[in-house]
Amino acid sequence: MELDTIAAISTPMGEGAIAIVRLSGPQAFEIADVVFKSKSGKKLVEMSSHTIHYGHIIDPKTNEVAEEVMVSVMKGPKTFTREDVVELNCHGGLVSVNRVLQLVLNAGARLAEPGEFTKRAFLNGRIDLSQAEAVMDLIRAKTDKAMNVALNQMEGRLSKLIRSLRQEILEVLAHVEVNIDYPEYDDVEEMTTKILLEKSKMVQREIEKLLTTSQQGKILREGLSTVIIGRPNVGKSSLLNALVQENKAIVTDIPGTTRDVIEEYVNVRGVPLRLVDTAGIRETEDIVERIGVERSRKVLKEADLILLVLNYADELTKEDEKLFEAVAGMDVIVIINKTDLPEKINLSRVKELAKHHRLVTTSLLEEKGVDELEESIASLFFEGTIEAGDPTYVSNSRHIALLNQAKQAIDDAIEAAELGTPIDIVQIDLTRTWDLLGEIIGDSVQDSLINQLFSQFCLGK
Repeated sequence: MELDTIAAISTPMGEGAIAIVRLSGPQAFEIADVVFKSKSGKKLVEMSSHTIHYGHIIDPKTNEVAEEVMVSVMKGPKTFTREDVVELNCHGGLVSVNRVLQLVLNAGARLAEPGEFTKRAFLNGRIDLSQAEAVMDLIRAKTDKAMNVALNQMEGRLSKLIRSLRQEILEVLAHVEVNIDYPEYDDVEEMTTKILLEKSKMVQREIEKLLTTSQQGKILREGLSTVIIGRPNVGKSSLLNALVQENKAIVTDIPGTTRDVIEEYVNVRGVPLRLVDTAGIRETEDIVERIGVERSRKVLKEADLILLVLNYADELTKEDEKLFEAVAGMDVIVIINKTDLPEKINLSRVKELAKHHRLVTTSLLEEKGVDELEESIASLFFEGTIEAGDPTYVSNSRHIALLNQAKQAIDDAIEAAELGTPIDIVQIDLTRTWDLLGEIIGDSVQDSLINQLFSQFCLGK
């Protein structure tokens, strides 16, 4: 299948200025020439690489003009897939782009599978697996920081470090082989153990450095699941609207307006939040509201951050105190809202219940305190840590899991060497570390995993 020519729409479906149908493979030019007639009359295969040409898409069966296009010609191996690539730039409408694609498929191309262009780039050695995954991270990035992390990974900075660590391990393994081949020389074993510990501890330190960035990196990549909780009518929906800067949730003075879970992505100081406004958590006889409360309790358990909202103009209730109990041990920011109204809440008791958690006062009606809240959210997860532009920022869950396994393997190797375990036994853990690091960049990975990863990509990428 990797030897045929594939085609797909590479731009989002819908109305727009332009849409692109991309072809890649050994017959890309020949297939495109079947349907494309240039103004100059020249065939695409005759044209210089990395040039763009004006012409029309013609239906070969009827010889009728189907579209007016600009066609980009890119000859391999200096392309994304390292194959011949043609991009047909047509008008951005559902009918026009689908017509062009259908004519290309009729001319001999095969419809690409999800992520197949990027998969070919990987299989042809253009990028490694971690760089391929970064392509999707870049497309899905919701903040500038997340985009910077993906760009750094696409440039291969993480890959270079991983390859460097694998080379260090390989040199140790070579010394171990020498030791096994010449067991009669005691000085060889002593030198091998010394080099093994020195190199292994260096690899261990580098893996630990990568793992220190993993929590922040994962947040940037996947978003911070943030749940807004509180009694009815404390201002949860107003808080959602203030952070989103749009009226997404209904706001009234009637308690229990929000009957279900409302989700929205928002960028807070470069941190992507998957913001969830919940139904007010309370005992209720209303069947619909009760379902909403149960859903609220469920998302609460899965949250990374809790925004617990209290009413400045209400006395603290048992329901409020139960909410503090429900979020014990979690990352919480306590928000005292409606400070534009007369004070009735017991602030001393709130501080006692909040303990070490951050406390922010707001008047969402007067748009006060939102900046302070956003700063608290950003600093809670990124204060004192490296910036997202760091070349070794790890954000991918698969990479993090493999790094944790690699760290355990290298820890075992070091411990065994220090206890005087025979060097050929220690070699097993070192080889496992080498293999696990190789899985990150795709040097030692199963075909089934590759197929699974690329199937998550969008069609045309």
